[in-house]
Amino acid sequence: MQITQCKVEKIEALTDTIKRVVLIPEPALNFVAGQYLQVMMGEDDKRPFSIANAPRKDGTIELHIGAEPGNQYSGQVIEKMLRDKSVHVEGGLGKASLSQTNTQATILLAGGTGFSYVYSILQQILSQPLQAPVILYWGTRTLNDMYAYEELTALANQHPLFTFIPVIETPEKDWAGKTGWVHKAVLEDIADLSTYQVYVAGRFEMAKVVRDDFTKQGLLVSNLFGDAYAFI
Repeated sequence: MQITQCKVEKIEALTDTIKRVVLIPEPALNFVAGQYLQVMMGEDDKRPFSIANAPRKDGTIELHIGAEPGNQYSGQVIEKMLRDKSVHVEGGLGKASLSQTNTQATILLAGGTGFSYVYSILQQILSQPLQAPVILYWGTRTLNDMYAYEELTALANQHPLFTFIPVIETPEKDWAGKTGWVHKAVLEDIADLSTYQVYVAGRFEMAKVVRDDFTKQGLLVSNLFGDAYAFI
């Protein structure tokens, strides 16, 4: 665990309510794909955010922060970054990082901005030739909320063993893809989960339901990863 000062290099909109933040740590922050950091707002006020990238040669760190109106928890972090142009962070944290088992079929499952967690893992996985199937299920309320849709579709075309499955909760009339709860799309597609490892990010309620339902469908608890499971 390290405490590092970061220059705020960039803040830009990914959607109407989600910001992409690029930080330059000084010195470099050591972390592995799937870990998170905490933005230090005060001595007893540390706010966690998943790191949305695998380690990079230039050392930069990317965060995807949902700051919809009324969300002071995240909104205050964005305000501090805009005002001070720098923040202190604590990281890398979390034990739900990418397993070294890269020969096992993998499911990456995300709800909303939980995507940043699985996005980090996906980047690390795709940095080397795939040896087993990787399926990313991402659920959002609308297609407009799925800010990396085109990028993930392109990656799926580039990597034969990678599949991207978007799941929309409130689809437009012309949407032909999957709808509803994202974890149920997995259950419908894969009858036996016993050979998979699963990385999940979303609300604690979602993580608990995933654990309950996926283990009933054969998933080994030892093959289920997510920061929420340290608390539930």
